[in-house]
Amino acid sequence: MKMADYDTTPEVARELGAFMERRREQLAQRWADTALFRTVFTVSRDEAVEASRAVLDALAEVARAGRLEDVGAPGFAAVREQLGRMAAARSRAGLGPSRIAGEVAGLREPALALLRADSEDAADERTHALALALTVLMGTLRLVVMETTIGAGGELIARQRQQLLEVATPVIKLWEGVVAVPLIGTLDSARSHVVMESLLEAIVDQRARYAILDITGVPTVDTFVAQHLMRTVAAARLMGAECVVSGIRPAIAQTIVHLGIDLGSVITRSGLSDALAYALTRQGIVLSPPTGAGAGPR
Repeated sequence: MKMADYDTTPEVARELGAFMERRREQLAQRWADTALFRTVFTVSRDEAVEASRAVLDALAEVARAGRLEDVGAPGFAAVREQLGRMAAARSRAGLGPSRIAGEVAGLREPALALLRADSEDAADERTHALALALTVLMGTLRLVVMETTIGAGGELIARQRQQLLEVATPVIKLWEGVVAVPLIGTLDSARSHVVMESLLEAIVDQRARYAILDITGVPTVDTFVAQHLMRTVAAARLMGAECVVSGIRPAIAQTIVHLGIDLGSVITRSGLSDALAYALTRQGIVLSPPTGAGAGPR
């Protein structure tokens, strides 16, 4: 058998899987002391050893299946989440992707040392073939870690963006039964969804009868924004609340008329204070101006 043929046979992959199973405990102990595991599992070394065993079991399964280069091999499914957490921990420590990839690559050397120790002749074709298969498998593991890291990073960015949207779109309780959403900045589809969702949740939680959408801080109104306002008003009505839109400035009023958008069914007020006064009046609450406000000496 030629060495090139030996390198590509499924038997080599299966033999590598058998080696990893046979040397599982020794490898787990050595991997637990590598930077990737040691710096993540700092509370107990036993945790690092157990995590190493899990990764070794996954690699052995991938090798037995002969899928050394397949990042989608089922064997990796059991450890993807763990690898993602490990990579995320290293990222939080300030390491870049190339450094993390280097730490994953560092797992190869302890395995290669044990592989050569198992062989009577470290230079024979069988050992060379197994070493090559191990290199391919560890390269695939590195790709899996990088793929998982990128996915986790994307999820983190999405969660942070959602949190920023929620912070930028607060729902304020102005009075018993009255809530308001002061909108500032441009509305896009994602933020519009958060506005509607947050307002409807507040209507339920606060048992609000009146909801105020204040658009004083919205620089422009286009067809999309106007349609969003209409949908929000309709949704609030379905929840049993009357919705008031306040803060429509002259320029925005002209734009709405120019676009031919009918807000006739929507209650509007010039400002947030006027909208609040309307809501309170509708509930039978009479507001009186402060006595003596602005009055000079008699």
